[in-house]
Amino acid sequence: MTGIETTIDRLAALFGERVSRSQDVRRSHGDDLSYLPAMLPDAVFFARSTEDVARALAICNDDGVPVVPFGVGTSIEGQIHAPRGGVSIDLSGLDAVLAVHAEDFDAVVQPGVTREKLNAHLRDTGLTFPVDPGADASIGGMASTRASGTNAVRYGTMRENVLALEVVLPDGEVIRTGTRARKSSTGYDLTRVFVGAEGTLGIITEVTVRLHPIPAAISSAVCTFPTLAAAVDTVIATMQSAIPVARIEFLDEVAIEAANNYSHLALEVAPTLFLEFHGTPAGVAEQAAQVEEIAAEFGGRHFRFATDPEERNRLWRARYDSNPATRALRPGSATFATDACVPISRLTENILAARADADASFLRAKINGHVGDGNFHVSYLVMPGAADEIREAERLAARVVERALASGGTASGEHGVGLGKLRFLEAEHGPALGLMRSLKAAFDPRGIMNPGKLGSHPT
Repeated sequence: MTGIETTIDRLAALFGERVSRSQDVRRSHGDDLSYLPAMLPDAVFFARSTEDVARALAICNDDGVPVVPFGVGTSIEGQIHAPRGGVSIDLSGLDAVLAVHAEDFDAVVQPGVTREKLNAHLRDTGLTFPVDPGADASIGGMASTRASGTNAVRYGTMRENVLALEVVLPDGEVIRTGTRARKSSTGYDLTRVFVGAEGTLGIITEVTVRLHPIPAAISSAVCTFPTLAAAVDTVIATMQSAIPVARIEFLDEVAIEAANNYSHLALEVAPTLFLEFHGTPAGVAEQAAQVEEIAAEFGGRHFRFATDPEERNRLWRARYDSNPATRALRPGSATFATDACVPISRLTENILAARADADASFLRAKINGHVGDGNFHVSYLVMPGAADEIREAERLAARVVERALASGGTASGEHGVGLGKLRFLEAEHGPALGLMRSLKAAFDPRGIMNPGKLGSHPT
């Protein structure tokens, strides 16, 4: 009997049928939304409590068996893949909203709570959790990947919206980081160490998040532009004018064409901005008028404004359906997605260069982004298993990242590192990468936590 089989037997003796060796279960836990081929764990353990996680981690740590935390599997860079096998610990069973402190604008949740479940729970409080990465991701997964999304330009990312954590360390010890207080001047900021660590230092079992009041008025707008540059320059001018927009989303012509076909819309096939404004009725009207004026200076046209919730949802449908709509342009294809984030003043040149590269390639691609904070995404349509197409997508995606780094930006503003972007860390962080590896070794001396990823040398 191999070492991993002994470990799985130990877990099964303790947790019974909550430990699965099923091929289907393992496959669902070793594959995400990325282009990367599935990498399966040897077993999956369905945890139901912090104590479960602590006992399982202690066993795996004793045996030196790899552990990969799992939320709902919506990562895009292979964060949940198990390149060295081991045990996937599924946290979906830790799905309770433990407390809502409406008067303090915070909530305490277990990691398996999804953002939609949390907001449904908050419906009658007048509060919301605004971090929206698109997918109905789990709060624990969002914290682990330092998720962002459409509202980040106003409300920030998970980095700004996580106050405190409960974390199980690799040896099974349970610690707490941070407090419900809005600031602290004591000790190292361990909360921020775990937020974005992608499960390489420990497993998050409780998250305290900031909540925000639902605004009195919400309005949306859509505006088309004659060129891609005009659309992105409008974003830059809007941000430099300090207009407090809640969301600014960009879709290029390919994305709009896909949305029209997929969602039966009739949008003009042109570079398009989708905007949302939050505040008082008078405030949102003023914000929209200011942006409309700026857009007109760059040739923006057909500025459509909506306050009715149903109409707002209809306007945003093109953005929310963008990924499946794009895949439908080439039936049977998958999206090889990458993202980057740059200083806002360098956004236009980076997006134009990415579009030019895609137009010169034999692959079809679309560009969209949460451009209000300099974050954009490029998705290349590739056929699964087509080595030449995947190589070309890898080449194009690398150029996106390289230009972003040269512009003073980052290899990822949202998707994270996982396996897909591990090779860019040295170029971005330089000697500081050595400190990250030392940190990993200090927290996880046996190297069992999500091995082969953050804190590891690229393979």
